[in-house]
Order: sequence, then C-alpha cells, then structure tokens
Amino acid sequence: MFSSGYDLGDLSAEAFGEEAERLVAHPFAAALEALDACPVPTLAALPGHTIGGGLELALACDLRIAADGIRLGMPPAKLGLVYSHTGLRRFIDAIGVPRTRELFLLGRNVDARTAERWGLVNAVVLPADVEEESLQWAEELAGNAPLSVRGTKRVIRELGRAGRDLDPDVERELIELRRACFRSEDLREGVRAFAEKRPARWRGR
Repeated sequence: MFSSGYDLGDLSAEAFGEEAERLVAHPFAAALEALDACPVPTLAALPGHTIGGGLELALACDLRIAADGIRLGMPPAKLGLVYSHTGLRRFIDAIGVPRTRELFLLGRNVDARTAERWGLVNAVVLPADVEEESLQWAEELAGNAPLSVRGTKRVIRELGRAGRDLDPDVERELIELRRACFRSEDLREGVRAFAEKRPARWRGR
C-alpha cells in the first residue's frame, strides 16, 4: 500500500462519529496544508494501492508516479461520509467534475492506467521501476533553476486559488453538512460494516 486510508477497523463506529474532527479532519488538513505551502515541488511515489485520504494526500503533491497494477479510489460513499468540500475541490481541479462524480458517487477503485488517463497520476511504470523512476524525476526537479521552479509552483498555486472563494454562507452550509454526516446513524453503520466486511444497511439518517 501507499495508503489504504484510515484504519477504520481500529475505531468503533461510535468513537469515529464522535471524534472524527479531532482524530481525522484536523490532523489530515494540517498535513495537506503543509504540502500546499511547501515552496519546492513535491513528488509522490505510489508503489501500492492508494485509497481514501491517501489518494488526496498524493493529489496534494505536484507530481505522482504509480506502479502498474495498483488501484486508486475514494470510498466515502461506501461509508456514509460526506467528503470535505476542500478535498472535493482538489479532485475537481485535477480531474474535472465528471470524473470526480464517477470516483466519489460510485465509490469504485480504478486501476493505475485509468488513473493516468484521468490525470490522477502523471506516469505509470512497472512496479520494480517505481523507486528508480521517482528518483530520476526528483533528480531532474532538483537540477532545475530553483527560482524558476519555486516561482512557477507559486504561480500555479495562486492561479488555482483565484476565483475559488466560496460565499461564506455557502461554505458554512457545506461545513455543517459534513459535520452532520459525522453524527449520522449511516456513518456509524458504514464504519461498522467496513470493519465487519459486510454490505452496509443504510437508513438515510
């Protein structure tokens, strides 16, 4: 695995629902913000499956190299979770609205070649070549003009942010929507079903 996402098997459904913000959202958001703020280019090498929050973590890097044969996916729909609007925006920026809908609404995993076509990863190589290829890319990045690379990264980041500010009322509504899902019966059932490796029985509340 590059990342299988959060180890939900170690959390009771009740604990996850009650502690989700503290256990999940805040530490993870801080990690993503640190990547966003990093002035030098970042590269994710994905030698194994990349699921859930791990996929967003990889997407927060500037470049991604994946091993052929791995799977990438976002399972919130299988858990009863509303993903954060900031996270969904990251996917929309990378792969567009239609593919983001497909990835999140179906909750399926896609193979590395599909992920490359979609723009989730930049390159797919043989599993044995992931480390060597990633180091070659990193060496090439490091050999480029620092002012150019840092400056270009910042310009790209600022262009991506331009015009993306949500109306404060809409943003509060989206945040409350996500918080409400943490308190829902469906989230507790989704986490419990995941841990028990069975289909979830959704109640819609």
